[in-house]
Amino acid sequence: MTINIKGLSVMVALLGGLLTSHGGNITVKGSDTLVILAQKWAEVYMSKTPGTKIQVTGGGSGVGLAALQNRATDLANSSRKIKAGEVAECIKVFGKRPTEYKVALDGLSIYVNSESTLKELSLEQLQLVFTGKIKNWKDLGGSDAPITVYSRENSSGTYEFFKEHVLKGKDFAARAQTMPGTAAVLQAVAKDKNGIGYGGAAYGAGAKHLAIKKTESSPAVEPTEETVVNGTYPIWRYLYVYVNPALDRGELATYLSWIRSDVGQAVVKDIGYYPLQKVFRTESK
Repeated sequence: MTINIKGLSVMVALLGGLLTSHGGNITVKGSDTLVILAQKWAEVYMSKTPGTKIQVTGGGSGVGLAALQNRATDLANSSRKIKAGEVAECIKVFGKRPTEYKVALDGLSIYVNSESTLKELSLEQLQLVFTGKIKNWKDLGGSDAPITVYSRENSSGTYEFFKEHVLKGKDFAARAQTMPGTAAVLQAVAKDKNGIGYGGAAYGAGAKHLAIKKTESSPAVEPTEETVVNGTYPIWRYLYVYVNPALDRGELATYLSWIRSDVGQAVVKDIGYYPLQKVFRTESK
């Protein structure tokens, strides 16, 4: 009997992708911004659904979306929208574009050391600081000391969102220190009185956030639930989960629905992000 090894390999790969989340096991990978929230969702959901096991890992939005393309995860967490190239890869692998779910709101926060006397910055000042044009705190009304810029790695969705929406596509300063996650950025800023960094609203412990002005003449706005939901805080964003439509059924679909329910969104608020507007939610299960 002749066996078509190549065809068998393809079939096994396809079946492996379709069976990734069978048996109540769900894998989640991606955004470090979302990882603490995703872990809490998993913890709460598993306590209510003992037969389900949810494994959550970080690595960055780009890592999660690459894993989705490679059928190495059921759900990909992302702190930015999926790129056209990533959509194309997903279509190439599983025939359709991935389904996108908004799962929370975030006010991307600018963090400085708790000893800093600075209270606010404009978007233009942020761009000048993070691109290396402004290098001393005295140019921003602070003390005469060099600014230490802390950033994220380029696989991070937060890095890409910040570069696009704050730096307007310009490169980060060459001297910016790249950190492996938002928690690492906050730890560095908390220890460095001259440090500045950025990250999700839920990661503020140990440092203080600045109010942000859209323009030099605009009022400075704090990242709060009200200002993020109504869009007056200048650096707000949605947080996303992406899934292969073929897997969006059964336990996986139930979990995604629960995340966006009132119960799941209460977890969002407990962690420090902001719940979705009602239009994006589903009924509690």
